[in-house]
This record gives sequence, C-alpha cells and structure tokens, in this order.
Amino acid sequence: MLRAGIIGLGKMGLSHQSIVNAHPDVRLVAVSDTSSYIVDLLTKYTGVKGYTKYQELLAKESLDCVFVATPSRYHAEIVSAALARGLHVFCEKPFGLDPATGYELAALAERSGRIHQVGYHYRFVAPFNEARRVLDERLIGELHHLRVEAYGPVVLRPKGSTWRSQKNEGGGCLFDYACHAIDLVNYLVGRPSAVSGTVLNSVFSSDVDDEIYSTFHFSEGFQGQLATNWSDDTYRKMSLRVSVWGTNGRINVDRQEIQLYLRKLPQQAQGFKEGWNVRYTTELTQPVWFYVRGEEYSAQIAHFVECVRTGATALSNFRTASDTGLVAAMMRVDAGKPRTRVDLGELHPGTDGRSPSGPRRPRSRLQSLLDRLCGAGEAQRS
Repeated sequence: MLRAGIIGLGKMGLSHQSIVNAHPDVRLVAVSDTSSYIVDLLTKYTGVKGYTKYQELLAKESLDCVFVATPSRYHAEIVSAALARGLHVFCEKPFGLDPATGYELAALAERSGRIHQVGYHYRFVAPFNEARRVLDERLIGELHHLRVEAYGPVVLRPKGSTWRSQKNEGGGCLFDYACHAIDLVNYLVGRPSAVSGTVLNSVFSSDVDDEIYSTFHFSEGFQGQLATNWSDDTYRKMSLRVSVWGTNGRINVDRQEIQLYLRKLPQQAQGFKEGWNVRYTTELTQPVWFYVRGEEYSAQIAHFVECVRTGATALSNFRTASDTGLVAAMMRVDAGKPRTRVDLGELHPGTDGRSPSGPRRPRSRLQSLLDRLCGAGEAQRS
C-alpha cells in the first residue's frame, strides 16, 4: 500500500484527491494547501492530516509518493524537495516554465531511481493511443504534414489577475493550454526540431497570450501547424484534435474517435480496409475503477502506481514534459523575432499609396493579375 500526500488543493488537486482516495493500492496520508479553510475542511471530513506549508508535510509524514498540483511556478522547488526526501513524484502540467530546470530535475529523478510523471492526460486518451499505434506501424506511409488544434472557453472577458493569467506563474495559453497540443505532437510523431512564424495574441488578457499559431519543422523533413485559442466560447469545454497526412492516407483523431483513411491496404493493417475507417472511444477505452472528469485521469494515476510497483518508466515523465516545455519556449522566442512579409506594394507598385521609386522591373504574370484585379476594384468604386 503506497502512502501518498497531495500538495495543492485547487481544481486538479481535489480531482487527484478523489482518485487517489479511491485507489485500492494507495492510502492518502496527508494534504497541504496555503488555504487553511480547505485544509481544515478536508481534515475534518476525511481524517487525513493537513498542513498549510508543504515543507512541514514532507518533513513530518512518512510517505512513498507525492502528487503536486500547485501553480506552475512552484513546481520546481516542491519537486526538488520531494526528490530530496526520496519520494516518487507525480506533478501536474506544465512541469515548469523553464525547460532547463525541467531537464535538471529529470536527471535528478533518473539518478535517484524515483518514478516521475507529469499530468499530460491526453497520452491516456484511447483514440490518441490508437493513433500512436497506427503511426508506429506506418500505415499511412511517409508523413508530410500535420495540424493540431486546441480550442476552449477559459478566458472570455477581461478580468482580474489570477495565477493562470500571469506570464511568470501560469504562462498563459501557451504553457497552460497549448502545451497539451505540443505534448501530443511530441508523443505521436516526435519533437519538432524548429519552429517558425509563431504568433502569440492577447484577446482579453493583459499579461499573457490567449491564442497561438505556429509552424513546426521536423528533422524527418515534414512540417506541421499548431493553432490554439482558450478564448473561444463556441466550444463548451477544451477540444483537441490532431490531423496527420501521409503518402498512404490520413488520420483525424480527437478524444471521441479516430478516423483513418488508407489509399492502399498495407499488409500489416490488421482489421482495417481501404478507404475510411472509424474507431470510437467506446471501442478503445479500457474501464477504470473510479471515474471523475474522464477515464484518462484515473488511468494516468493507475499508470503512475503501476510504474512505482514495477520500476517502469512513466509514459509522461519529467524528460518528455521538459521536451514539451522546450518547444513552448522556442515558440515564445520565435514570436519575439522580427517578421519578414510580402506586402501588396512589393508586387504591385503604387497600391500602398506611395509612388514607386527607381526603375520599374518587368511585370510578372502575378503583377499583371494584380493590375487587373486592382483596376477592377477601382472601376467598381468609381
């Protein structure tokens, strides 16, 4: 029986509390949160010990593992302290806002032989795992493009500051929301080797981004696009979708289903046919002992417990999470660089309201087309 503690009792911390408390092989011993009100309620009605300082919990309790669900900027110091106590650690995402620190913690956990996992729960959603299997078996051939999209209604109006809306605490949409999409890309096809054209836009927030767009470049020679927006109230809750194109077909996948199109049927494609194939999450998802918010939340904790028992490497660990943070950091740097662009005036001199200077170049077919289009527009306005 694993003796567990939970540090941080916000939305995710309380979700973990309910799952851990129901796990047959785990006993929740103690919890910690800076809110004495929440701590008092839990200790009163559940019987666990409560602390308002995580340092006291780590010093006074005999634990095997700890679940960290505090705001992101505190992850590194708490994880480091837990590893120093010899504990296995499950930490919520994003693992941290500085990938260099993340890699240092990954190396520390690996040297100590402690199990370490990060809560990128989409790696435990069945259709995405089926997509990983299809890609590993190369059923759609050589990849040449992908697109990942994540939309949802998180920030829908200007409002007071919270830790999620501060760049140095939550990291904004990029680190709090888009990281799920980045992590899935890393999981399905590998980490991008470069990014370009990154756009970080603020819609309602003042200190962080609310929507992100970027192009990913992979060492295998193909490219991809990312689009995320947490200020989109056309979605009831977060929606994440990945599309991958290959020389032999295409995959569309979200939490509900995987759609697989095969131009030709590979010999290794057991159970599929040429053309479109659809497999639903109800066919693919394994049952869990306890349900809250989604099977994947229980599945990831069951995976963590099993890794502690067997010594296996967690599917989502400090190193893979730091890879995700690294791509996000690359995107932030890229977004701050000067942009190159082609203005209409470069192809059609004079359309920008300025007189062209210097000798006129021979007109291209594109320039001639622009001449006709602009001329037609002027005729309509007159």
